[in-house]
Amino acid sequence: MAPETQAGPAHAALPLPPMKWDAWGDPALAKELSADIKALLAAALGVTGDAAPGPAAEEVALRPSQLAEADLKALAAVVGEAYVSAAAADRLPRAGGKSTPDLLRRRSREPQDAPDAVLLPGSEDEIAALLTLCADRRIAVVPFGGGTSVVGGLDPERGGFTAVVSLDLRRFDRLLDLDATSGEAVLGAGLTGPAAEALLAEHGFELGHYPQSFRFATIGGFAATRSSGQDSAGYGRFDEMVRGLRVITPVGVLDLGRAPASAAGPDLRELFLGSEGALGVITAVRVRIHPLPAVKAYEAWSFPDFATGAAALRAVEQQGTGPTVIRLSDEAETMVNLAMTEKIGGEPAVTGCLAVTVFEGSAEQVAARHQLTRAVLAAAGGTSLGEAPARAWEHGRFNAPYLRDSLLAAGALCETLETATDWRRLADLRAAVTAALTTTLPGALVLCHISHVYPTGASLYFTVVAALGEEPLARWTVAKRAAGDAILATGGTITHHHAVGADHRPWMAEEIGELGVRILRAVKAELDPAGILNPGKLIP
Repeated sequence: MAPETQAGPAHAALPLPPMKWDAWGDPALAKELSADIKALLAAALGVTGDAAPGPAAEEVALRPSQLAEADLKALAAVVGEAYVSAAAADRLPRAGGKSTPDLLRRRSREPQDAPDAVLLPGSEDEIAALLTLCADRRIAVVPFGGGTSVVGGLDPERGGFTAVVSLDLRRFDRLLDLDATSGEAVLGAGLTGPAAEALLAEHGFELGHYPQSFRFATIGGFAATRSSGQDSAGYGRFDEMVRGLRVITPVGVLDLGRAPASAAGPDLRELFLGSEGALGVITAVRVRIHPLPAVKAYEAWSFPDFATGAAALRAVEQQGTGPTVIRLSDEAETMVNLAMTEKIGGEPAVTGCLAVTVFEGSAEQVAARHQLTRAVLAAAGGTSLGEAPARAWEHGRFNAPYLRDSLLAAGALCETLETATDWRRLADLRAAVTAALTTTLPGALVLCHISHVYPTGASLYFTVVAALGEEPLARWTVAKRAAGDAILATGGTITHHHAVGADHRPWMAEEIGELGVRILRAVKAELDPAGILNPGKLIP
């Protein structure tokens, strides 16, 4: 049968995700490469031309939907005809996530995979009915939030099933409850980060979870991927914010989180934080919130080298001086950032490693924490650069993926990966991953920063830039395998905040051990006996 094109069968178009189908985010915010960046690409990587463009949306050939007409009618009977579609225009934006491999696959002019239909349920009862129907008809289900996965978490894998559908949670978009006394709110899983913050701000509160995907990712996605945000030093990871969850599974509903703390056995919330839709569909999350900060303060620092800067961040975290944001770029990343901005606060560009600190709270809290942190960083060898570089970082902190798209269009492969380990192993881990990437991608530029800190360790976030060359997807697959092997061999975790998905699944058995794998499989079998939920992800 010939593959279906964008013309597709006639269906009413569903509300589309805000993410562009073949790039990151809002097309209006796409970034042009500066002359300095183009010169750096030419000098460092020999990249001087444009990559061959991919197809326009109307030129994409999708493999035909495998759903029978009877299946579509049965699904429509649950959610209503307006909220189910097998049209290519609706399937294409939900064909996967936004990793560089995802975007490289979108450039293909060969028939592409996509969900066989898109469903937008409007109630938990509808989700429960859909899961029952799909289990009976052998249809796989991929829960979909903002579409920001960079680890293959949204790949529409059919496995042994007859078809696969995308279950879009976009209609679960309300502030369901706000308890100002307890400092808690119940948020619908389909709320995006900005929408959730806007609803909370109307009541004088903030969640304070700001991952790079903030503008597009959803509350349910934050929970399902065990997300970390750029303000995690002050407010904690998203899993630390979660006080309760509503989860619809194929065998029943779970309402978890009765009290701020409990000794009533293992905490079942932990089963679903990081579960990536493989164990159930998260519909609502009760989270810890805090009053909107009255004051913010900023200060950037320069350190002579990465080791000195890392030791300084460790001292800050272990002494508990309390910045909301603290992060450190290595020499290469600092150089690239300076090439992009040319000046820091109007002064000549500095050398070494750039650190950023931000403080939030009342005027008294901010002043005290800022003073304590400043003293620790100065004593550890830091030189203050004032507030301008930290403000500049905050202004552009959600925009890096747009630069990735521009690099790809210019003929440069740009991808990221992250890990974490204890402070003792941090230098060895950075060296091992860097070596793995530069060995498998000769000539590549590898940048690294400490993105999150803990009393006992930190997260390392790597950005890799290389010439696109021939067979870039195959070349990146080799590099990713080498980096993943180096991470586990050096005592790191295979993922700190990007989740497991399909891309990290090959390392899960080594990460958690064979007994851990058996535990996950047993939980999966109990909650999803037909195995329809997001097959091919998370569980080896």
